[in-house]
Amino acid sequence: MADDIQDSADRYRAPALDKGLDILEVLSDQARGLTRAEIVKEMGLSPSQIYRMLERLVARGYVTRIEGGDRYALTMKLYLLATRHPPLRRLVAQAQPMMDEFAREMRQSCHLVVPEQGTGIVVAQASPIGHWEFRARLGGQVDLFTTGSGLTLLAFQSPARAVDTLGIWGVVDAPAKLARVESHLSQLRQQGWRAEPSGQLYGVTDISVPVAGIEGEAIGVLTCAFIEHPDDTAGRSRSDARDQLLQMAQALSG
Repeated sequence: MADDIQDSADRYRAPALDKGLDILEVLSDQARGLTRAEIVKEMGLSPSQIYRMLERLVARGYVTRIEGGDRYALTMKLYLLATRHPPLRRLVAQAQPMMDEFAREMRQSCHLVVPEQGTGIVVAQASPIGHWEFRARLGGQVDLFTTGSGLTLLAFQSPARAVDTLGIWGVVDAPAKLARVESHLSQLRQQGWRAEPSGQLYGVTDISVPVAGIEGEAIGVLTCAFIEHPDDTAGRSRSDARDQLLQMAQALSG
């Protein structure tokens, strides 16, 4: 029986595909990537045997060059393909009704951001009923180190694993970039949320709260770009918006 299984496996071998999958598996264990020579050594093959396959993986977006092109690392493409299936869809499906209710009640827009290829990507968005709003574009990318959503996403990763996590996300030179914002990230971890003037627009306060995964690290961030409404007779405040976001995040976490 075992011989029959082995014969069947041998009969349907696809050497080029096997090499490509081997490269992906080797790189999956290396948060900071590997040079071509290191990949060759790990796989026990000659450079000519992996060169074309490696370049095709780069061209198709599964692998990227970092540190001036001398080192190769996985992109988030495999992650994105995987999350087209239930986990991300479930998160968005659960979040959207809550976000819509928040937008109606608070008269403010809000959006949900998850990590993607060294940035954050907006995967859900809700708009208030009214004439005026500021909203993030669905599918839009946000910088991890200069936006409320990005900094909150960074803050609520395990500090011990943050460099490796950012390597998996595709962030180049993660240690130096984290060092520049570490004091701010530490403050956010202690506070549990972030509410500061937007770095992109005057008159807007970004209020961001983390959505935690099973291990307690942020898998996403809910953000409200809070705009003051002089005609708001209900007196909805930034602290009201923050509290509502925290309740939403708690319901979605875990």
